[in-house]
Parts: sequence; structure tokens; C-alpha cells
Amino acid sequence: MPIQEGFTGQRLVVVPRPVVAQAVQRPVTRRLTVTDAGYYPEAADHQMCRASGTGESVIIVCSAGTGWARVDGDLHQVGARQALIIPRGCPHEYGAGPDHPWTIWWAHLTGSDVPELIDSLGVSARRPLTSVRTIERAVALLDEIVTTLERDQSPPRLLGASGAAWKLMTQLGVDRLLPGPGDPLQRAMAYLRDRLDAPVRVPELAALVGVSASYLSTLFRRATGGGVLAYHTALRMARARQLLDVTDATVREIARDIGYDDPFYFSRIFRRHHGVSPTTYRERDRTP
Repeated sequence: MPIQEGFTGQRLVVVPRPVVAQAVQRPVTRRLTVTDAGYYPEAADHQMCRASGTGESVIIVCSAGTGWARVDGDLHQVGARQALIIPRGCPHEYGAGPDHPWTIWWAHLTGSDVPELIDSLGVSARRPLTSVRTIERAVALLDEIVTTLERDQSPPRLLGASGAAWKLMTQLGVDRLLPGPGDPLQRAMAYLRDRLDAPVRVPELAALVGVSASYLSTLFRRATGGGVLAYHTALRMARARQLLDVTDATVREIARDIGYDDPFYFSRIFRRHHGVSPTTYRERDRTP
């Protein structure tokens, strides 16, 4: 098994390149394959330099300590709960000093979908850092990748590692788009989830969370793809679906429960969201 020893506690797996070449020709793994992965705990004086970059994209998640990275000539400081993303072919070097050595998990990725996954994180060679809010989940996924590849590099293991890597990249995207605790967007979303029984006015909600109405609308569009009212309506329609599925309440009663005095107007909104009326939705075949 191609595992090397280095720093105390280090884990390092390198997938043989002929195996990688086969993986990128197979369904699913051709879209994303993990070629290398590892873990460096408290790696004092750790340094890597690749003047011509590497043939894979590199993701490094710093779970503790601090380090630095020079990517395409620009120097960046890397701290705990941050991910460093280096696109394939980009010159780079990185490392950590002796005072606050970083603890990092890392993986090299290749495949047709990797550039798009990186773009979805909003990072580039000029801006290679992104925050990792759910650090425990990110570390667990990287540990899963390393553990899977340590067992062997058979097609099933490579497929499993690809799935964990895909989840890792999309989780970083979720962290970027959705707000953290106390964020105005998070407080606004929580308020809307608690107010499904009545309409909400955007200026009043914006004032409640301490931002302008236009800025709040921008935050919602960035995170959800739609405006504040569209998000609130989607929540109310989700509640309506739940009530249609698990209760015997009438359409009129359900409409009233989520703040629609006019059941016919509620039915029009429901049809707009689901393509069928509430009654038709309830009568559909729900056999497991």
C-alpha cells in the first residue's frame, strides 16, 4: 500500500497513477477521483513547493493552528476553520512555522466536474481561501476519504472516496451560502420559519434584523436564488404539503393554518408551486 511516514501521526495515501488513469475512464469516478489524501497533525516547519503546480486540484482544510500559502505569486495567511483551494496547474507553495503549527487534512482531486465544484465555492487562484463553518463535518469526510483509501484503491474504494469528496465540496458550498448563527440572514430565516401563519412585510423584517430591505433581499437571492417573500411562500407551501400528507384537515383549514384567508387564492398559489391543486395532491398515489 503506497503509504509513507513523516510527521508523528501523519497519514498519507497516494493512489497509483495507472489506477487513477483507469478511474477517470469509468462512470462516476471520471467526474471526480481522489488521487492523494492525508492528515498532518501539528506540522511544525511543514513546507511544500510546486513551482509548476500539480495536475490535480488541491484542497487543504486547516482544523487548528495557522499556516501560509503563496498561490500564483500572492501570499495568504491560513487559519483554523479555513480551506485552501488550489486549482490544477497553479504554481503554489505552503507551509507552517514552529510557533502555531497547523493541523491539516488534504486531498488532491481530478475529474471533469472538479473545476465546476471549485467555481461553486467562489474561490480562485487570486482568492483561494474559504471559511469552513462545519469543521467537524469537513474533518469527518476527509477522515472517511483517507480511511477508505488506506484499505485499498480498488474501484469500489475509489468510488466511496469520490462520494465523500463530492459531499465535502458541496458542504463547503453550503457553508459559504447559508448564514451562521447570529447572522442577519440566519435570524431572518428563523423568523420566517416561525411565522408561517401570516404574511410578512420585508421592510419590517429587515428592520428587525438590522439591515436595509434591499440588502436583505440581496442576501436571500444569494443564498436561496429568490427573494424574501418567495422563500417565505416556499416554507408555507412546505407546511401545506405536510398537513395534506399527515392530517385530515380540509383545504380551507390548511389555508387558514398558514395564513391564507381565501382558500381559492391558497389553491392557486399551491398549484403554482406544485403543478396540481391541493386536493389532487392529497389524492395522489402515496403507496410506499
